Amino acid sequence: MLLRTLAATTCAMALTATTATAEFTLNILHINDVHSRIQPINRFDSTCNAEDDAAGECFGGVARLKTAIDAKRAELEGENVIFLDAGDWLQGSLMFLAHDGAAEAEMINVLAPDVMSLGNHEFNKGPAALAGIIETLDTTVVSGSLDLSASAELGDLVQDTVILDVNGMQIGIVSALATDTAETSSPGDDVVFMDEIEALQQDVAALQEQGVEMILALTHVGFAADQRIAAEVEGIDAVIGGHSHTLFGEEGEAYPTMVGDVPVVQAYAYSKYLGHLQLTFDDAGNVTASSGAPILMDASVTPDPDVAARIAELAEPINEMQQRVVAESAEAIEGDRTVCRAMECPMGNLVADAMLDRVKDQGVEIAIQNGGGLRASIDAGEVTMGEVITVLPFQNTLSTFEVSGETIVAALENGVSEIEEGAGRFPQVAGMSFTVDAAAEPGSRISDVMVGGAPIDLAKVYAVVSNNYVRNGGDGYGMFEDAANAYDFGPDLADVTAEFLAANAPYAPYTDGRITMK
Repeated sequence: MLLRTLAATTCAMALTATTATAEFTLNILHINDVHSRIQPINRFDSTCNAEDDAAGECFGGVARLKTAIDAKRAELEGENVIFLDAGDWLQGSLMFLAHDGAAEAEMINVLAPDVMSLGNHEFNKGPAALAGIIETLDTTVVSGSLDLSASAELGDLVQDTVILDVNGMQIGIVSALATDTAETSSPGDDVVFMDEIEALQQDVAALQEQGVEMILALTHVGFAADQRIAAEVEGIDAVIGGHSHTLFGEEGEAYPTMVGDVPVVQAYAYSKYLGHLQLTFDDAGNVTASSGAPILMDASVTPDPDVAARIAELAEPINEMQQRVVAESAEAIEGDRTVCRAMECPMGNLVADAMLDRVKDQGVEIAIQNGGGLRASIDAGEVTMGEVITVLPFQNTLSTFEVSGETIVAALENGVSEIEEGAGRFPQVAGMSFTVDAAAEPGSRISDVMVGGAPIDLAKVYAVVSNNYVRNGGDGYGMFEDAANAYDFGPDLADVTAEFLAANAPYAPYTDGRITMK
């Protein structure tokens, strides 16, 4: 077991760094964005059914990760190994709905990362709930870009930096969390988000003052921001990231992706891969070589039997709901984040159509669903309630409200403002159409907005349906917070979607050009 030494002010003077005197090779195992995929997943990143798993058609799951991590540690016995987790365990499957985070916490302890960073979705139920989960963890939690001085719940539970003693060598860990977490989750007013670059540079300097030469950034900010960090923060030797679910390896980005001399990696998401990055340091603590690859958790990895048995126990309360067939789809319904956060997608049309259909008799004309609220695709054939909830896991409710045409255009401008970042705010719509020129200046990227076949009237008041997260300002939709006649307590979005699928079975997924990308 590695010695975990917190780089807190109270013990900083007691730390004496061991200066590297010879070449040092460090093996970094890493995961990110598990999103409650404790059970195996299918090729659409939804929870896998038992028949497909038995047929060897599924991936991931904590039992496979446990096997793979233990095997890697055994293979590398006598070498220098650490295991890092870049956050976002919470929210994403029926496991979270059934156990309210306790199952995820238990599985984190099963895998036993040496350090875990916070992801934005760790805050989904607020800081008090997060504090309760952290208190049950055996691992050290880090997130150095947060000012938690005003947070009574989290102030003593989350570290700015961590120092790991690895066979006498000190490895410093710094960390950052995406600054838009206040929009994508529920951290509350007492959690203050600092600029990632500035916060990381300060933390690197603090470690260097203690003589720590080898410093890793464990981040949850996304691949684009990770590359900026690698380029701009002096003293970081590698970036191990998450948040954007970026695929690395033969089918994705180069593993590692080099930004100057700094390697950057992720391990996709949903427990599908275990990352393995190998770094070689010279006697001055500089990286001289980096290599590795993400390891696919496919059927060739035998699940750990004890962990699998425990997961089966945890799944008992949700099996009936998960397996209940609610509809049939004629084809696979595409809901991949790379599509639904950048353009019109079949899953976006399905959910937006379902919302609008549910409330159209109330005079509602427009539906807007944030692409980030769509978390998976659905395969062709029978559709289970478990699959629908995997797509829509956030327990969002339908919200109806009234805003002007001018506000709707402003909302669409917000929705397309971060396409290049893969942000979740991209608007999937029904009852309307529009054109996007992503390269245009902010404020002029949206054109040709039509509602019900007629050009939008900026002065007219329209009735709109969305989910309660968007209506209350999530994903940058602050223009909806003061909307007139707002009602946020409609039926659960997953239930509405399931009923719409059932009413239109066999459902035929489609796109129809309601969003035109220039």
